[in-house]
Amino acid sequence: MPTSDPHLLIQSAKGLCPQCGAQTLFAGPIRFAPNCPACGLDYAQFNVGDGPAAFLTMIVGGVILALALVLEFKVHPPLWLHLVLWTPLIIAAVMGSLRVAKGALLILEYRNKARDGKIVPAETKP
Repeated sequence: MPTSDPHLLIQSAKGLCPQCGAQTLFAGPIRFAPNCPACGLDYAQFNVGDGPAAFLTMIVGGVILALALVLEFKVHPPLWLHLVLWTPLIIAAVMGSLRVAKGALLILEYRNKARDGKIVPAETKP
């Protein structure tokens, strides 16, 4: 399947197992389950890592900063309103996008049969 599959984002947001489609991918909001209770697929064999967290935090931070600056320059709200508005929005945006990104990476690893790389020694030439 192509990586631009629109169902990929829906499948990852819902936490659907890439093998059987059961909603078992996540044990918490952004924490993977150890395996799929429905089909037994071991999620620990996939290495998603922490790359999506740093990347998405930067993107969400930039978007929220731009929105906060627009609000400040147009409306001039009090500081407490910025804190009340942006703090939960940042948390929700980072967690929501992180769930989708981590799920999508795991699903793509499964679909493409990606595994950890191994160094294979080259054969010695005579």
